[in-house]
Amino acid sequence: MHEELEAAAAEAAEPDERRYPSTIGGAFYLLVLAVGGVGIAVVWGGDWRLGIRCLAAGLCFAALLRLVLPGRDAGMLAVRNRFLDAVVLGGLGAALFFLAQTIPNQPG
Repeated sequence: MHEELEAAAAEAAEPDERRYPSTIGGAFYLLVLAVGGVGIAVVWGGDWRLGIRCLAAGLCFAALLRLVLPGRDAGMLAVRNRFLDAVVLGGLGAALFFLAQTIPNQPG
């Protein structure tokens, strides 16, 4: 009995080979970060409306992914429970898109 417990402890101590990212949600998280980076680059380049729309699209995509992916596969997209994460991400994306569409052009 004692030897079986030691063998089980030894197996548990050996780490499994890690894959990067370790979940599909982690890969999608990197994609959302890339879309956000592209949006910030576009804003920096001068077309702020297009850049903010790109950021909004990335957030809305992350909200959709959070709703679709199970908790164990969501990776870093999962912060709280599924519904709250999706509402926060989707709400921020919708608000950014709304503001980018409705802010009037400034003179000068």
